[in-house]
Amino acid sequence: MIDRYIVNVEGVVVREDGRYLMIERSHLKRHEPGALTFPGGKVEDAGTSDTVLETHLRREIDEETGVAIYDDIHYIESKSFVTGDGEAVINVVFLCRYKSGEPIITRPDEVDAFHWLTADEILRHSNAKAWTRQSLALAEALRPCVW
Repeated sequence: MIDRYIVNVEGVVVREDGRYLMIERSHLKRHEPGALTFPGGKVEDAGTSDTVLETHLRREIDEETGVAIYDDIHYIESKSFVTGDGEAVINVVFLCRYKSGEPIITRPDEVDAFHWLTADEILRHSNAKAWTRQSLALAEALRPCVW
């Protein structure tokens, strides 16, 4: 029985041209090195807030990529898993609209590269995991309903 979870947030960041911001996880990461994923990270030092996940997501995307997103963030899904190190994680995924900035590697210990990819390119990418493909499919279905 798991009694504590790490909370992680991910942002499915999409530009007006329909391309998604993807990161290649650093080869130094213990969990899924080299995987193609959406930007995000662990919720830490959250304090007290009515929008703790959204606030942290904005900060994490900015810190990890240098990209800003609009405030209209939409819930996509959540899931739990256990890492290879035995850490229990709840991952919450949100759909986000790109606002400004060009991705830059500010944390080489976390990110090896950035890509702006179409949904098709992500689905065909050899390093896109099943859960990334699932979040992408849900984002593609939600996007026309919210913007």
